[in-house]
Amino acid sequence: MRSVTFVITWFAVVGLIAARAADAPRTFLLSAPALVAAKASLDRGEPGLQPALVALRAEADRALARPARSVMDKTTTASTGDKHDYFSYGPYWWPDPAKPNGLPYIRRDGEINPAARQGCDDQEFSRLTTAVDTLSLAYWFTRDERYAEQAAKLARVWFLEPATRMNPNLEHAQAIPGINDGRGIGIIESRRLATIAESLSLLAGSRAWASADQEAFRTWLAAFYSWLTTSKNGRDEHGELNNHGSWYDFQSAHLALQLDRRDDVKKILTEGLTLRLASQVQPDGSQPRELARTKSFDYSLFNLEALFGCAQLARHVGVDWWSFATPDGRSLRAALNYVAPYMDPHLEWPKKDLHDADRTRLVPLVDLMLQHGEDASLRRVYEKFSETSGADARWRLTENRPFARAAARPAGP
Repeated sequence: MRSVTFVITWFAVVGLIAARAADAPRTFLLSAPALVAAKASLDRGEPGLQPALVALRAEADRALARPARSVMDKTTTASTGDKHDYFSYGPYWWPDPAKPNGLPYIRRDGEINPAARQGCDDQEFSRLTTAVDTLSLAYWFTRDERYAEQAAKLARVWFLEPATRMNPNLEHAQAIPGINDGRGIGIIESRRLATIAESLSLLAGSRAWASADQEAFRTWLAAFYSWLTTSKNGRDEHGELNNHGSWYDFQSAHLALQLDRRDDVKKILTEGLTLRLASQVQPDGSQPRELARTKSFDYSLFNLEALFGCAQLARHVGVDWWSFATPDGRSLRAALNYVAPYMDPHLEWPKKDLHDADRTRLVPLVDLMLQHGEDASLRRVYEKFSETSGADARWRLTENRPFARAAARPAGP
């Protein structure tokens, strides 16, 4: 009788695992197994991830009240006169006080001109990305259709509805008054497409985001990918040797994965090992092009986030960024080890920046690296300072591993 019970139980467990695997979302950055495991933990009522879910739902509830906005709502229009064209100004460019009309603008690295944020598309695009991400994750973990309906509505208005859709290009991003009407560097603003695409994948199975919606969005992404990889702006951004080049490769590879162009992905990310990683990271792990900036800590993390994104995408085509190292020691791990000690909020960054970076951004990066090989120094800094990223941090839901959950629990008496 015991053997029969064991067999029945075994088949039940296998069936449950298979069912959950079948429900796994088609994501390339978000870990589908981690999402499935996190949802199972929450469904069982386990306490470890509850604070993160409560915080997520609170944000999602606020996002339910967000109006659906589009590129048509901006008050400043690209030189084409077509409001469907995305438009933004370069954030670090200011009127020249020596010129009567301030033209051409001059660059003040790291100092954001508040006027550059007004009446354009970049801030609204950022808010859209945050809302869709929040709502889609909330739907995944709760299956509350209200969240899916709002996420789908926001995406359709921005990308799909003829009256409001954005044209699939960034021809006029980060324009500089008196110099140009848009430039390749502006392409860094479309890195948010990866988050939106991953988020919408979490809506699969919802009545709010039908297969026709997903196919129409895929068509939009295909048009954008064609523009990104063939336009002058795209070629210019590909040629950038700092974080802009890293984010270009990240975007291109993610779009190519979405479109099932795996040969393109493999080419981009194989070349990226030398073109991006080895050329930007020194043997000691420093990133000189980012250290030269007035916000050197912030930009060191920003570029590292792009390189980590490339590493996550590369695993889908059999390219290993995690263990890659040049003979003189340039590697992703070296780059992380250079900045990881500064997870300690009391440790002073060696360069005087305009402002300190958000050091909690290091926690999920260290967490992710530890998945790909134990490292005593990273483990020590993680265990000591991971609490700087609270128990309600969203990454705990999307990464969901035992040591991450243990670190989230308060220490005993």
